[in-house]
Amino acid sequence: MAALPARMRAVVHDGSSIGVVRLEERAVPTPAPGQVLLRVRACGVCRTDLHIVDGELAPHRDPIVPGHQIVGDVVAGATAERPLGMRVGVSWIASTDGTCPFCVRGSENLCDALRFTGYDLDGGYAEYATARADFTYPLDPALDDVAVAPLLCAGIIGFRALRVAGIERGERVGLYGFGSSAHLMVAVLHAWDCTVYVATRGAEHRDFARSLGAVWVGDATDVPPVALDRAVTFAPSGEVVIAALRALRKGGVVAINAIHLDRIPSFDYDTLLWGERQLRSVANMTREDARTFLTLAASIGLRPRATAFPLARAADALAAVRGDAVDGAAVVVPD
Repeated sequence: MAALPARMRAVVHDGSSIGVVRLEERAVPTPAPGQVLLRVRACGVCRTDLHIVDGELAPHRDPIVPGHQIVGDVVAGATAERPLGMRVGVSWIASTDGTCPFCVRGSENLCDALRFTGYDLDGGYAEYATARADFTYPLDPALDDVAVAPLLCAGIIGFRALRVAGIERGERVGLYGFGSSAHLMVAVLHAWDCTVYVATRGAEHRDFARSLGAVWVGDATDVPPVALDRAVTFAPSGEVVIAALRALRKGGVVAINAIHLDRIPSFDYDTLLWGERQLRSVANMTREDARTFLTLAASIGLRPRATAFPLARAADALAAVRGDAVDGAAVVVPD
């Protein structure tokens, strides 16, 4: 393998410049014990990156290289399980303590010592990135770099949201908001023989949902023509949560898949929540979620719709996600 360069290009955000990122040159990071160094092939753009860059989440590290859907080759810090040259993925959770009650009971997504890629540690909007080796995932060679990148957070967290909603085979499921995560779940739901209903803003997003096989598509807060068994909200809007709740049958569940939410308006208990309807929140993901989802994605041939942007145009990729100007996912690719 060729010698590693000393310097690299990276896209950086600092807390004093809300909504702004800049391209700069910096040293290639050195992996700490237990970490691997990756030559980045691609990095998906997540709405959480926007929350960080736009100041909606308080800074954890300043400045920070965003990006937590990383596809890369191991080029240093290799282990028997992660040899040199292996293509692996990195997701939102960078590490846990492994010893707290949540980790011990299999709920590492709730660990109080969680650290996050692209938030606590520099992420993948760069030519090189480090990651803890045991928080990386070998990737199916059938999917190219741009196609597999959105699976690493949008896919995994969407899959966890389906699990949190308790979806069973053959149910009627509503997806509220139709960005990079929701569009991936249509294929999963179809594999489970579920009927998919989509409510989302934007005519292009609605057309996209129809093209993927949603049986009904409406505006962001429209009510489907039948009562839903389950619903998952992807938009960071409390109004959308109420709309999803309004669509449920008795005993149904709404899973809120948003790391940031404006506020949930007051609502009438007797008509919207009574009847054992439930609201549940989705928090992060586990490595077991990741492994299970990536195996499922490979088995059903899941292939996201994705638009690639060169590293120097990372700001444009973020703007496209911010403005809902891209169907599917945006992916940053080093030149």
